[in-house]
Amino acid sequence: MSYTLVITNGTIVDGTGGEPFTADLAVTDGRIAALAKPGELAHAEAETTIDATGLVVTPGFVDIHTHYDGQITWDPMLTPSCWHGVTTVVMGNCGVGFAPVTEDKRDWLIGLMEGVEDIPGAALSAGIRWAWQSFPEYLDALDGLPLAIDVGTQVPHGAVRAYVMGERGAKNEAASAEDIAVMAKLVREGIEAGALGFSTSRTLVHRAVDGEPVPGTFAAEDELFAIGKALAAAGSGVFELAPAGIMGEDLAAPDRELDWMLRLAELTGRTVSFGLLQHDGAPDDWKRLLDTAGRAFEAGVPLRPQVSARPLGLLTGLQTFHPFSFRPSYLAAAAKAGDDLGALVAALRDPQVRKSILAETDVPDSPLAAMAAFIGLGLDRTFVLGDPPEYEPAPDTSLAHAAQSAGREPFEYLYDLLLSEGGRALFFRPLLNYSAFTHDPIREMLLHPASAVGLGDGGAHVGAICDASNTTFLLTHWARDRARGQRIPLPLAVRKMTKDTADMYGLTDRGVIAVGKKADLNVIDFENLRLLPPAMAYDLPGGARRLLQRADGYRATIVSGRVVLRDGEDTGARPGALVRGGR
Repeated sequence: MSYTLVITNGTIVDGTGGEPFTADLAVTDGRIAALAKPGELAHAEAETTIDATGLVVTPGFVDIHTHYDGQITWDPMLTPSCWHGVTTVVMGNCGVGFAPVTEDKRDWLIGLMEGVEDIPGAALSAGIRWAWQSFPEYLDALDGLPLAIDVGTQVPHGAVRAYVMGERGAKNEAASAEDIAVMAKLVREGIEAGALGFSTSRTLVHRAVDGEPVPGTFAAEDELFAIGKALAAAGSGVFELAPAGIMGEDLAAPDRELDWMLRLAELTGRTVSFGLLQHDGAPDDWKRLLDTAGRAFEAGVPLRPQVSARPLGLLTGLQTFHPFSFRPSYLAAAAKAGDDLGALVAALRDPQVRKSILAETDVPDSPLAAMAAFIGLGLDRTFVLGDPPEYEPAPDTSLAHAAQSAGREPFEYLYDLLLSEGGRALFFRPLLNYSAFTHDPIREMLLHPASAVGLGDGGAHVGAICDASNTTFLLTHWARDRARGQRIPLPLAVRKMTKDTADMYGLTDRGVIAVGKKADLNVIDFENLRLLPPAMAYDLPGGARRLLQRADGYRATIVSGRVVLRDGEDTGARPGALVRGGR
């Protein structure tokens, strides 16, 4: 028999959580056609044959929390997620997206995405090719795009509210019964056309560029439950949200949020997936929330905390931002250097410039100056990221501790470090999931049967965060390298980002290596898999910048039986497609 693809002698980690086994694998018509004993398919006729001796073969990873809503219109690869074994992404999270939309609201939706997800508005304006108004039309537009990997999307609350209510919706005014009925109708229409779910945001941290919270932040229960009932009526779709208090901005909010989420999941039978993170203000709250969700899940109520594989933190440095970013002499040097990093480093090495910057305070009322000051006050929680990147640093490796050990003033020490590596050095400032300088809470979250791995935010926060590599991190750190605590077995790590995430969104045709399943696969040199340091690129439309992180060790990433990346490089194959639910 002739096959599209044959993989021989691979160590199969099949996505079920079962023990690895060695086998040959064959693919026909985008599906796994055969699993055989090692060597049995070695001489089978095939368009492509991969010898996976000594390599691990996994299902393709399903990343349920991305923000490629704009990028998808210009980037068929959806970098950087594809570099980390991801073969299916779900976008439209956190209540932001680009449909439904009227022509006069396009720029407003771009401003909403820019503010919430830190994607340059100029890049979105230059890159998005608008060809829709309604959500079904948006899906049809996506359906015609050339793609390397599969994409599913959700109906975003922010866009729906603005579409139905105009400025009242954008300004978070209360919705009338008529408004709610129209919103529920539009959401059901989107689900029945193929959306994988509905998303909303209730955290005060998520704001548009004009400072307004995301539409829906203060939505009352009648609005939320009407939309949840629309999912139930359609018989499909996940209700995804960034809940109030997720960033520690309101310590009383999480319990209130969990109450209505539990009732909504129980009433509708639809999965409610909410972000769960540890924050320093109440570092043990996550345990109570996880336990409550876990008891509901065990009782058959589909409440699923969405968790991250590592701390959520900022990457600071000369190319992103730092405590000196808004000091007058620094601003003058940066303006003169423009995009020339070498010229900026040279200017900052000037002793007089250095002396001036260290002696100054921020320009009054500078945008983001508070964030820069916050970073400066947290040098005891800021670390050199390094190569390989260290995401579980010990407290005695902080910049404050290193400066003290060197007998130097902390800001002078930091200033000189910023100029290292030609100004490309990056520093890791954990904000969430690292209250006690340990990943042990993250491990508990990952191991919980109710949890779903997400929150990587691929495509978003491109100026200061780069967590789309969470899938690779699960393999390297959790399944192989962790030195400061217990690890996670490789089969479980793979299951958490394949079968578990696929099943949660109803994508039961993938996520497992078995005959008849979709042939989305990774062939990985597990022993030599390596996460590379993030680096700044200027490859967004209009030359806008973003942090990107690659990996070494993915020998092949396969979508529907076609190799889309070989050793991390684009093969030119475009077998990816829009994944529609509800049909």
